[in-house]
Amino acid sequence: MLKFYFHPSPNPMNVVLFLEETGLPHEVVPVDTRKGEQHAPAFRAINPNAKTPAIDDDGTIVFDSNAILLYLAEKTGQFLPPAQHRGELLSWLMFVATGIGPYSGQAVHFRHHAPDNNAYAVNRYTREIERHYRILDERLTAQSYLVGGDYSIVDMALWGWANAVPFMLGDDAWSQFPHVKAWHERVGARPAAQRSAAWRTRFSFKQEMDEEARQHMFPQNASLAA
Repeated sequence: MLKFYFHPSPNPMNVVLFLEETGLPHEVVPVDTRKGEQHAPAFRAINPNAKTPAIDDDGTIVFDSNAILLYLAEKTGQFLPPAQHRGELLSWLMFVATGIGPYSGQAVHFRHHAPDNNAYAVNRYTREIERHYRILDERLTAQSYLVGGDYSIVDMALWGWANAVPFMLGDDAWSQFPHVKAWHERVGARPAAQRSAAWRTRFSFKQEMDEEARQHMFPQNASLAA
């Protein structure tokens, strides 16, 4: 059976949405990143990058949420755009993987977790994530979903990060991106998305971002204290 290594952060939640949409049988393996479980040798054997999500599909290991979405969609034949949209599928998946995800993560880090008020970093990552969402907003002016006209894994890849827009950019952020907001509401109205949201409280994870959690989440910063 498929093993799914899970933490309720944006990237794993995108895979949760696929699992809820398809009902694909799976076993959940919680990984508490604020306790450092992602650095355990057993998990590093699954994902050397020490991040969630990852899957073990009867010996086939896949990590990175967009890679997992593409793997599972091709395996099941579900939520893939028509073949003529293959180029768009790959392009927009990579847009999320290389732009939305990293810039969102850095925007959250410097706004909420960095120890110093680094105005340059906050401005850079805030402006970049806003730029990326303006691209998405323009894309969604003429279509309901990102690729091929129908809901697909590209929408799933964006969903977890889009949930965090107010946390990244402020409570009024959606007013800047009305078409993304409408898309987000369409996806959020799906029963699978509503079931997925319940996963955030399905397991017990450490909530405190204390010094121990910071060491586990941001180990590269240890050199600053040396």
